[in-house]
Amino acid sequence: MLSSEKPTLPAAKDAGAPPLPDSRERVLRCINTALSRKAQQLVVMNVREISSFADYFLICSGSSDRQVKALCSHLQENLKKLGMQPLGVEGEKHGRWILMDYGDVVIHIFLEPLRKFYDLERLWVDAPRMAVPDETEGIEELAEGL
Repeated sequence: MLSSEKPTLPAAKDAGAPPLPDSRERVLRCINTALSRKAQQLVVMNVREISSFADYFLICSGSSDRQVKALCSHLQENLKKLGMQPLGVEGEKHGRWILMDYGDVVIHIFLEPLRKFYDLERLWVDAPRMAVPDETEGIEELAEGL
């Protein structure tokens, strides 16, 4: 694979669902899944134009290491049903900063103090972003913003 190519996702073995067609639809499903488990301060960053490895970053917070771990587990379980398998997951054991790599969508789940410390939003300041209200009802109202 050339360095400018984005990795392809492995097919889900027992998910039973075909993979979602594009990265926009995939990130919308990730948003909906994260919100269903009370993810806080969710921000979506469109890094497609400034990154060679992903189209979107989804950044969210949990109020405790237990909630961060639960968010990760919930995302993995529910995204698998949609045919999405992670290429890798880092930080799951400690629950302070978990990175979930879905190829075109990279999910960062932070314990709130670490999110402020690392401040990924500042590091990727050139990326268009959208804050998602914690009470968002569904992905339909977000679709036009991405």
